Amino acid sequence: MNDLVQIGNTALKVFTNVEEAEKAMLQLPQVDCPLVHHFGPNLCIREVFMPKGTMAVGHKQKFKHMNVLLKGKVMMLNEDGSTKILEAPFIFEGEPGRKIGYVLEDMVWQNIYATDLKDSNDVEEFFVEKSENWQNDHNVKLSIEKVAKEADRNDYQKLLKECGISHEIAKEQSENEEDQISVFSNIVRVADSAIEGKGLFLTSPIKKGDVICQARIQGKRTQAGRFTNHSVFPNAKMVLLPNGDIDLVAIRDIDGCKGGSLGEEITIDYRQALSLSGINFKGNVLCQQ
Repeated sequence: MNDLVQIGNTALKVFTNVEEAEKAMLQLPQVDCPLVHHFGPNLCIREVFMPKGTMAVGHKQKFKHMNVLLKGKVMMLNEDGSTKILEAPFIFEGEPGRKIGYVLEDMVWQNIYATDLKDSNDVEEFFVEKSENWQNDHNVKLSIEKVAKEADRNDYQKLLKECGISHEIAKEQSENEEDQISVFSNIVRVADSAIEGKGLFLTSPIKKGDVICQARIQGKRTQAGRFTNHSVFPNAKMVLLPNGDIDLVAIRDIDGCKGGSLGEEITIDYRQALSLSGINFKGNVLCQQ
């Protein structure tokens, strides 16, 4: 532990400015930092896990709120350049602004928000502000990833041609709100996709075979049924249940949040999903049953 304390002191004092620290660290590999939102009456708990040895820069908190160090130990940088060590269990009222720290022991940190909001996207937008450095880095990475996802878009167009459906009609059907329903999930978020429009992303990792989210309930599409994009190499599939509902299920282990960014985008093979309705493809030939 003494070695980690020395490393933490040295690392934190190199960056007395949070923005400078963030800009430098965005160029480094990002560690797994699973994020989960828990909701209760007039309450949201934003819970993040960080592993030992992580240098962490938080997004800007807009308002005063309660903080809980539920597990672990972290060295925090004070405004005057000094450091202090917080050890769980520890509860305090946090001021608006940003925090920077070095994790000495695997840590679970909770932001406690008094709110009636029940959607994690709404909570993040209302309570958290993401810096210009982070936004620029995110946009650059998204642009690069869009190029890498060209094969997915091309295969989607190929699928539409096989089905004899135009992109315009498919989009209109996808955006039809009459058959949509929202379900609660504390580990998935809808966000900008490098494949197409909006996509479904994990905030906390999940194992192969686990249910990610309900996709269809009593004939209505959830956010998983609406926003899960197509991929040539999907990481999930649709599973038909005996009652006619459909679950979105992982077909391999999938990563959650890394650093301050969302985890992997959830994707499926639309051909596999269509097969649940009796529409099958053999040798790229459409075969309706």
